[in-house]
Amino acid sequence: MGSGFIVTDTGLVVTNNHVVENASKITVRFKDQKKRKAKVVGRDPQTDIALLQIETKPGDTFTAVRLGDSEKLRVGDWVMAIGNPFGLSHTVTAGIVSAKGRVIGSSRFDNFIQTDASINPGNSGGPLFDLNGNVVGINTAIFSRGGGNIGIGFAIPINIAKKLLPQLRKGVVTRGFLGVSIQPVNENLAKELSLKETRGALVSNVIENAPAEKAGIKRGDVIVSINERNIENPRQLSLAAADLKPGSIAKVGIIRDGKKHDIKIQVGKLPGSTEELAKTSKPALQKKLGIEGQNLTPEIRKQIGAKTKKGVVISNVLPDSPAAMAGLRRGDVIVEANRKAIANTNQLREALKKAENKGNLLVVERRGTTFYVALEGKG
Repeated sequence: MGSGFIVTDTGLVVTNNHVVENASKITVRFKDQKKRKAKVVGRDPQTDIALLQIETKPGDTFTAVRLGDSEKLRVGDWVMAIGNPFGLSHTVTAGIVSAKGRVIGSSRFDNFIQTDASINPGNSGGPLFDLNGNVVGINTAIFSRGGGNIGIGFAIPINIAKKLLPQLRKGVVTRGFLGVSIQPVNENLAKELSLKETRGALVSNVIENAPAEKAGIKRGDVIVSINERNIENPRQLSLAAADLKPGSIAKVGIIRDGKKHDIKIQVGKLPGSTEELAKTSKPALQKKLGIEGQNLTPEIRKQIGAKTKKGVVISNVLPDSPAAMAGLRRGDVIVEANRKAIANTNQLREALKKAENKGNLLVVERRGTTFYVALEGKG
């Protein structure tokens, strides 16, 4: 169970991705206890936001909430959370904004509103209102050692959702990618790099053939701005880079050898975007194997410690699927299917088609070790 809120009169609903991620059937229940089926229109695991469409009937018009401006929230402002905690539907709790910009380790794009309004299991995906009746956040997580509320809850700022809604309506979310590893600038590093301030993001590595390398970014450069937007720390750079449109030209301000330079970079697409998942998670992978997967990239290869340079990395295993029964896990890399080498998702789909009425024989790499996996049942 979870919560959600209607954002258009046509019945689009915002909720958390983790509420609907592995759902085979979704039912929306209203305050008057009426129920409607719903389907996922788009979802973004990185920010934990999902968009649903309620099944409509002729003449249906839904009442939508008003979306506010989470940037205007101040610490100490009063807020209200509405949701379905522990199955107790339409429960209202109140509190204040305790902090903004919280990082809790859920993803690289963490930017949570912290509140002491009671948020419990079942509140996930519900709205956080300001006192003017505008939704300013999506209730998402709690900090608790016992499973219940202890006055520390987290909500996704509504401005993040507003920015993603046009993409979620199309079913895909893409993000910008520069291709650098970065770290903070401390006082010792600032001295050694001839920097006047401890601000910016220090480039510790440049990914081969990535946009940054092609544009001339080097290890030791300090990125201090993107499109005239100041960068104070690595987290700001990650958020700013993700906001860039793939294929666009970005002006990146760097400091090299104590001097300021502006470099133009053609922005790439962040590996693992939901656009890639949308393309690769359809029948050939979801129904036949029960996985969601994407092409293995240099960045992902480094993160999971894979030895192989090509293949399809599993990003999600669906419950009770052939892949789950066979013991496949997130992070496994499929390098061969039905005795054919696999370099990408297209090749994997083709290999699965050739075993339409049979099981599938896969070669999988896990933590540098390869092994065979036989998936029984219809191909």
